[in-house]
Amino acid sequence: MPTNEYGQPVGEPVEWSPRPAVAPVTLTGRTVRLEPLTAAHAPALWTALVEGSPPSIWTYLGWEQPPDPDVLTEMISTPPPGWVAFAVILEGTAAGFLHLLRCDPAQGSVEVGGICLGAGLQRTAASTEAQYLLARHVFDDLGYRRYEWKCDSLNEPSRQAAARLGFAYEGRFRQALVYKGRNRDTDWFALTDADWPGVRAEYERWLDPGNFGADGRQLSRLTMPTSRANRPISETPGTLR
Repeated sequence: MPTNEYGQPVGEPVEWSPRPAVAPVTLTGRTVRLEPLTAAHAPALWTALVEGSPPSIWTYLGWEQPPDPDVLTEMISTPPPGWVAFAVILEGTAAGFLHLLRCDPAQGSVEVGGICLGAGLQRTAASTEAQYLLARHVFDDLGYRRYEWKCDSLNEPSRQAAARLGFAYEGRFRQALVYKGRNRDTDWFALTDADWPGVRAEYERWLDPGNFGADGRQLSRLTMPTSRANRPISETPGTLR
């Protein structure tokens, strides 16, 4: 470990310059496409996220389930400041959305969040590929150092998803937020650019068509190289993020 002139340990030197800010972009994979979210996606999202999914998919989101299509249109047309929204396009139709947020180009850090996937997209190769496409954009296209995932500590499926997708658990921020009139302890996960080469290779191995049978089922599991030693202990089951 390097030390300074006073004999104190300091961080490793980094050759670094600010990176581009996150901006709307289209990212195309084999099974899914991400494109900038607009009001034009609202009718398909109403079908996928309200009519075709249980209301529990909204439990851990900052939004309530929209009561009608007009409210959904307004919601997706006005994302929180600084959030970049993507529609998840499956077989030509919007089936969910997600966001990049808390972007810090000077430090090369950004978070994925505000994830709402319809029942038809959950636990599919397409949902995994959507996450891969976004992570690849953050690290390979934008050159960022850090990619974060945060969730309510009671949202067990989201915590499991973070670990499965290669994010390492970093700790719990107690009483971090009040939302929907209740407390939220927030669990933090992250991927770094040092993690990414191994994580990317495992994504690509798993997503290869040869890893899926004629029925579309995986032949082998996604097994990330990132350490699981600090994964949070499961406490209370939740519902989908």
